[in-house]
Amino acid sequence: MRAVIKGIEASLPEYILTNAEIEKLVDTSDEWIRERTGIVERRILKQDGLGTSEMGADAVRKLLAATGTKPEEVDMLVCATVTPDMQFPATANIISDKVGIKNAWGFDVNAGCCGFIYSFSTVDALVRAGRAKKVVLVCGERMSGITDYTDRNTCPLFGDAAVAMLIEPTDSPDEGLVDYENHVDGIGRHYLYQKAGGSMYPASAETVARREHYIIQDGKTVFKYAVSNMADVSVAMMARHGLKPDDIAYLIPHQANLRILSATGHRMGLSDDKILVNIEHLGNTAGTSIPLVLWEFRDRFKRGDNLIISAFGAGFTWGAMYYKWGL
Repeated sequence: MRAVIKGIEASLPEYILTNAEIEKLVDTSDEWIRERTGIVERRILKQDGLGTSEMGADAVRKLLAATGTKPEEVDMLVCATVTPDMQFPATANIISDKVGIKNAWGFDVNAGCCGFIYSFSTVDALVRAGRAKKVVLVCGERMSGITDYTDRNTCPLFGDAAVAMLIEPTDSPDEGLVDYENHVDGIGRHYLYQKAGGSMYPASAETVARREHYIIQDGKTVFKYAVSNMADVSVAMMARHGLKPDDIAYLIPHQANLRILSATGHRMGLSDDKILVNIEHLGNTAGTSIPLVLWEFRDRFKRGDNLIISAFGAGFTWGAMYYKWGL
């Protein structure tokens, strides 16, 4: 047995934040943003009082309708996010309540931009153990809620979105999650983090005044680690399964930065047409970016296509998956 995605739906906020608008907020330019990141626009959830669960619940409702699944049939709901609605309860619990899932258990996974890889790996283990048969996996982020729009280095990067997937067991060798390799080393806590809001620095007037509730990133260091680690783990996954570039239908990389995506794919020996990219119109949606690519390009995939999925994120966390498309 292994886990396979049997349905996938997304929720995108209506508001589109363009580079032209960001030019009015900070000292930057459309040309600078495009050249260094590949981003042209991103979606933003603008309304106050709405969180990640708003988009997550919307995606789950679409998923249940599209797959003909009843809420009571779901036995687990997992939510991968670094922007939970609140410290507790888990956003997975809130989404379950909003969509009427009552017979399941669930939890949140916080793995930065590796949210999809880490959460899917966890779900796969439970499926293989026979402990889960119908799992809803939600990857959702309201990154705009922790983005400092006075910081020219980070505010052009991030967008908001959610994706919901129905994951079930399969015994077919032609579909599902074949293998994964995940890593964390902890060094990233010094280079990519949100300082305040946890138990170390609880929210106070001082932490708010110092703008410590937003993303803090040392871009050069993150870029260096991301390029090497994403490429290394992806190449290792290919080697472990004897995969050549011609054997791989597509690379599905975390949409962090266009230069990182290209460097990873080229290191794997892949041509540009095998590196799937949607960062130009969605930005970096953290752990949601990989399932967004799967959702957007789903009609391009054929059953049994070999996909290498690769990510790098806060922690530092990084990993790769070998997945055979099953829809």
